[in-house]
Amino acid sequence: MISMVNIKDKFLQINDYWNPRIGGELNDSYIKMVKIKGEFIWHHHDHEDEMFFVWQGKLVIRLRNGEIVLNEGEFIVIPKGIEHQPIAEEEVHLLLIEPKTTLNTGNVVNERTVLNPQGI
Repeated sequence: MISMVNIKDKFLQINDYWNPRIGGELNDSYIKMVKIKGEFIWHHHDHEDEMFFVWQGKLVIRLRNGEIVLNEGEFIVIPKGIEHQPIAEEEVHLLLIEPKTTLNTGNVVNERTVLNPQGI
């Protein structure tokens, strides 16, 4: 089935942080939508690259050798195996494009791990 997605309307339905929702599917990948605020955990993904697209706000991604700042309309691909830590001083709305097998916490499983992201 073909369906149009209004990104702004979907983000209005998200009322929590760090809980990625599935906004769409593309081949073997999900297009996830998530609101974040504060610091996430250091982690990496052994087998998957991960794309962060900033829809709203300003995202800092810490790397072991520095940091990258992303503003609205910018994206970055973090290659598999690269340890990173997303940080949002203020609320950020992100689109994540990643394989369906990707855990939001990568190689770490804890209370922030979302094993079965829900659709939105």
